[in-house]
Amino acid sequence: MATGMQFDRYFREYLERGLSGGTPRNGWSYKDDITVLGTYDLFCVTGDLFYRDAILRLTKDLLPPDDEPCAHNIDQVSAAKTDLVLGRLTGDARYERRFAAKAAVLKDYPRTKCGSFWHKDIYPYQVWLDGLYMGMPVYLQDPANAEDAMRQFETVRRQLWDPETRLYRHAWDESRRQEWADPETGMSPCVWLRAEGWLLMAFVDCWQLVVQREHKDRLAELLREAVDGLLPYQDAETSMFYQLPDKASEPGNYPETSGSAMVAYALMKGARLGILPMEYFARGAEILGGIARTQLTTVDGRLVLGGICGSAGPGAAPDNRTDRDGSVRYYLSEAIRPDNQHGTAACMMAYSEYLYSAG
Repeated sequence: MATGMQFDRYFREYLERGLSGGTPRNGWSYKDDITVLGTYDLFCVTGDLFYRDAILRLTKDLLPPDDEPCAHNIDQVSAAKTDLVLGRLTGDARYERRFAAKAAVLKDYPRTKCGSFWHKDIYPYQVWLDGLYMGMPVYLQDPANAEDAMRQFETVRRQLWDPETRLYRHAWDESRRQEWADPETGMSPCVWLRAEGWLLMAFVDCWQLVVQREHKDRLAELLREAVDGLLPYQDAETSMFYQLPDKASEPGNYPETSGSAMVAYALMKGARLGILPMEYFARGAEILGGIARTQLTTVDGRLVLGGICGSAGPGAAPDNRTDRDGSVRYYLSEAIRPDNQHGTAACMMAYSEYLYSAG
């Protein structure tokens, strides 16, 4: 990839400024976890000690205390992935204990009536695609949880797959109480690209964790179905996907970086692992190249990654916002934030997959 040197330079500059690229922070979050994972992927594929040392240096004073309780919040459970990485890098049993404490939260985690983890206490009876990536790779570290995890994947397929568009909606409210929930299906009205990206990454990462052939085969089927549904929406000019993939002509819609990079990661990793045919690797590399070509620019002498949706989700959220109604207008109103961790981390992961296969 001709833009590989640009990515390498960008990631180094970003991490030299901090785990969030120098942008203001407000405590540890799942965005830090995915940045750690992306940096770890780069270390594993390149062997470059810069990336290992960046993880150790940048997490040293940022991690929450060992005894800080983990709430019924699937985003907080995701922090166990950072503990796994640090345990592998250091061999320190402290991180095993930290991981175990977070994983234990899932034992009595609140569930929908059909058995799926709530997204958070503040979102009761709701399942978001995001949560499958946050929680399932942690839950599946214990092989005994495989049957339950697969049931939760099947619930998402049953409740959030839209056969007309062949895409997944962002969220489902089993109670049908939320204003954004369809009164018959409970589905949110929109397809959000990054939510699709979270789910695709969950499919491919969890495929590595399950042992039984029937589970691997089913996750492979779900991944193939989802990517085959999404790929027709790829933008010809940028090779990326829009914030709302099935509404490309909607005023204010735009090619979104984080979700596109997540799709690229799933395609290339899926091909590398043999879950997808090898031609899907080329599609993933094409998407990553489109991101580099259209979103990686130089501003005041340093590289900046653009086109990243800062955050999105249906419901009032902790700050009691009234605009998060799940509508087209809402998803297109969320701020676009250059160098946001969602985009940088996803590009780290995708570029690592490119290097695994291209190198």
